[in-house]
Amino acid sequence: MILFATTAQAAPTDDAGDVTRGKTVYQQVCAVCHSIDYNGVGPAHKNVFGARAGTQTNYAYSPALAASGVTWNEKNLDRWLTQPEAMVPGQKMGIAVASAKDRADVIAYLKSLSVKPLSAR
Repeated sequence: MILFATTAQAAPTDDAGDVTRGKTVYQQVCAVCHSIDYNGVGPAHKNVFGARAGTQTNYAYSPALAASGVTWNEKNLDRWLTQPEAMVPGQKMGIAVASAKDRADVIAYLKSLSVKPLSAR
């Protein structure tokens, strides 16, 4: 079963995403299964942006996601949040985020929580 999540707030689309709103959407939609710092039903999300999917230690990923070779960037996170099963058949995430604005904001929030290499600072 796939659940489609939206928020009641309407906001204009911003391709870069809004980090503050992304945190709110994350707390409303993602925090049911995920935490920034701790594995739960889903893996922790700190430093997920730029990481290879299915490689975080101490989490039992689906074999499909672990073998996917996906690196989490804006494009891949947007595809994933839009329809995870279409992107990686056999994965185990049972939710999608229908709103493009919500996806962009969550992605901006996740990106803000990821370590930047010294050369990018």
